[in-house]
Amino acid sequence: MPQFCDVALAVPLDANFTYRIGEGQSPVVGGRVVVPFREKKLSGIVVRLHDEEPKYKLKQITLVLDTEPALDAHLLALGEWIASYYIAPLGEVYRTMLPLGAEFRRATGYRITERGSEALYESATVGSSRRSKAEPEQQMAEYAVLDYLAEGELVREETIRSATGATKQMLRGLVAKKWIEREDLSSVRDAKRVVRVAVLVEGGGLGVPPPGMTVGEEKAIKLNANQRAIVEFLKERSGRAAVDEVRGLEVPKTTLQTLVKRGVVRIEEEAAELSRSGMQPRSTLGFLFTAAQQAVSQRPLPALATV
Repeated sequence: MPQFCDVALAVPLDANFTYRIGEGQSPVVGGRVVVPFREKKLSGIVVRLHDEEPKYKLKQITLVLDTEPALDAHLLALGEWIASYYIAPLGEVYRTMLPLGAEFRRATGYRITERGSEALYESATVGSSRRSKAEPEQQMAEYAVLDYLAEGELVREETIRSATGATKQMLRGLVAKKWIEREDLSSVRDAKRVVRVAVLVEGGGLGVPPPGMTVGEEKAIKLNANQRAIVEFLKERSGRAAVDEVRGLEVPKTTLQTLVKRGVVRIEEEAAELSRSGMQPRSTLGFLFTAAQQAVSQRPLPALATV
């Protein structure tokens, strides 16, 4: 088995990138692999296997996605011609040629660090952090991020930005201060649309009730009002409901995460189906004619005079 492979990545550079093949990995030409690129993980197409070790230090393939080529020799050659003709990066061209059965989704998550927790505590006790040289307005924005991450859960970047108004630059700054840490959440996912569903776990995470006490009574004791609101909401819906519906309840956003952490609720993904309820068939004429034109079109046509 060759030791190295050249990979075409969907980046605006006219070059392929060489990676070391790890033990037990078997990439194929035309197949997809996940590789580290700068601070990210990217998927790319293997264009060459070889034993020619470069003089610079190499990174290793993170994951082999395909055991058979996703693009055969003819498609690889076509991609090279397209890239040459349109002066486009080869990796970008190959990406557009891949089937939509699966794709690699890039995502980043953040969690608060011990230093971040200390800074948040200082802000609550003595005001602004002595270690921060930012303006008060910026400090308040940073503390909003820290407060949102206070429970220590790993949260996706888009969720943090939506909830707090943080910018990418602010998050990078908090990482530089070591108040939060970044984690790559990139993964392979089915390209089909899915919905996240909250499922109530029967007696999950609540322990064995004392003698004479039902499981329901045990839950009522151990759950606060917000948590009970979610549990009751799920019970009314046969123990499962879309996460978006649960988020619509007037409870803190972290409540559902707490129930998941305690094993009371689990999150599942289901394929989304197109709902046709309430959809009524419509006449094509309604799109083509005005009301007056439709009225005329429905009148009986006069008999044609014969000559």
